[in-house]
Amino acid sequence: VFIAQSRASGSHRDLEDEELTRIFVMIPKSYTEEDLREKFKMYGDIEYCSIIKNKTTGESKGLGYVRYLKPSQAARAIEECDRSYRAILAEPKNKSSESLEHDYYSNNTRQEPRGNTFPFCGQPEYCSFEKSESRIQEPVSKRLSVVSRLPFIQEQLFALFDLVPGLEYCDVQRDPHTNSGYAVIQYSTAASAIYAKYKLHGFEYPPGNRLTVVFLEDGSDSSE
Repeated sequence: VFIAQSRASGSHRDLEDEELTRIFVMIPKSYTEEDLREKFKMYGDIEYCSIIKNKTTGESKGLGYVRYLKPSQAARAIEECDRSYRAILAEPKNKSSESLEHDYYSNNTRQEPRGNTFPFCGQPEYCSFEKSESRIQEPVSKRLSVVSRLPFIQEQLFALFDLVPGLEYCDVQRDPHTNSGYAVIQYSTAASAIYAKYKLHGFEYPPGNRLTVVFLEDGSDSSE
């Protein structure tokens, strides 16, 4: 089995150098480049490691690159490293790191969860959102409404939303006239609910059926 290059790509060697030997990973913000090298050197010969940092403060963004000498080594690292690293093949260097970060988060939102795959949850350092980010403009709460074209199975929906720590209850209802799915989810904190909505709104469950996840008023002070 080998990876086929796209028709728009250059030579096979260029593709191998640029796309098949470099991986992109999510790491704790405390990691140094040496820590990153130490964690991934068991999978092959590393050419270099680098950590994406905030241009203003110089602090790590919790994201990094590892480049191996061979594509087989990069593939092995993706397959065998801890799932919390969310390792994927990196985009070519001519794509900006900002767009890569955006694509990385977007693509991982669409992945089918394998066990507790949401990385480093429960540690505010990893699950926090910067106040300047504009994507959270709606009133938030600890309670979510989940809507689907297809009916839900209580146990499966509970298991899906329980990947985010702090799930208090999952109440599944069904409309007998439309056979669509509807559920109310509640978390112990608004932070958990925000993270669950960010990760699972638009998630395909079952495959081909996208979930709609919105906040429900729960009477709490949204400014909190």
